[in-house]
Amino acid sequence: MTNPTGRRVTANLSLTLDGRYNGPGGPSDFGAFAPYVTTEVARDHMTRIWEGATTALLGRLNAEGFMGYWPSVADDENADPRDRGYAKWLVDTDKVVLSTTLTQAPWERTRVVSAPATDVVTELKSTGEGDILVNSSASIIKPLLSADLLDRLYLMIFPEIAGGGQRLFDDGLPATKWTLSHQHTGELGEMAMVYDRAR
Repeated sequence: MTNPTGRRVTANLSLTLDGRYNGPGGPSDFGAFAPYVTTEVARDHMTRIWEGATTALLGRLNAEGFMGYWPSVADDENADPRDRGYAKWLVDTDKVVLSTTLTQAPWERTRVVSAPATDVVTELKSTGEGDILVNSSASIIKPLLSADLLDRLYLMIFPEIAGGGQRLFDDGLPATKWTLSHQHTGELGEMAMVYDRAR
């Protein structure tokens, strides 16, 4: 499969040791994640994920949560500079939100698309430049993993077993090989890892 623009498709997600991106309480259960998301390692990792990206690809729920929170951080002079950097990037970058329910984009520099994630990514890769970052949206990451369309995974692994909740890596994914290109472990045992698809 040729890629005339050379655009990479990257994705970031935080996981527990048992591979879950939320806890047993459902999609908003992030109790196991809370102690780690503001560590030095996590904040440095957050900077890493957006630095080369020019497009943010989001599911509707994440888009609503992110755009309800991060714009105020961009304007907060007392916020951590890394948080402000990410917040400003998210506000200013081109955003594509996958949704079957939104009819118009409630945010600037955003377009809403009702189409399969694989089709949207294929279209995005055909024009422009810079990474396409699937921003913490497992509902988009999963079909892209199934279609082997991800080039890089930014993972934060937190040293807790949730014991329930949704997993990122479901049975039935195609077998793929990845190269560890960055790893950093924090004082609490949290690990930031960057994996590149070995093609």
